[in-house]
Amino acid sequence: MALDKQTLLELKEKLIQEKTQLREELGRIAKPIKNTDDFDTKFDEIGTGEDENASEIEEYADNLALETNLESQLKDIDIALEKIEKGDYGKCEKCGAEISLERLKAYPAAKKCTNC
Repeated sequence: MALDKQTLLELKEKLIQEKTQLREELGRIAKPIKNTDDFDTKFDEIGTGEDENASEIEEYADNLALETNLESQLKDIDIALEKIEKGDYGKCEKCGAEISLERLKAYPAAKKCTNC
């Protein structure tokens, strides 16, 4: 089952919306590096006391983990958008089978079918 143009357009729009949301979320905790989808976690200094330093480090560690996760999702979306442009979208990277429409609607950046 090949994806029709309308469905492909809808999935592409959903990917673009998700990309925008991810970039906004990343902007709250990190600053972009040049004009790429790579970000650098912000480190807010809230004071010089031991408790304040511990809070700063804890917040930075939490934000760093979140940044890594969000950047990974952003990369998956970029890959999916590239596949749409190349005409390779919707195929499992592992077995080559078509990814079900239900899966793509639920997670448009899916790389693998439900079997893999």
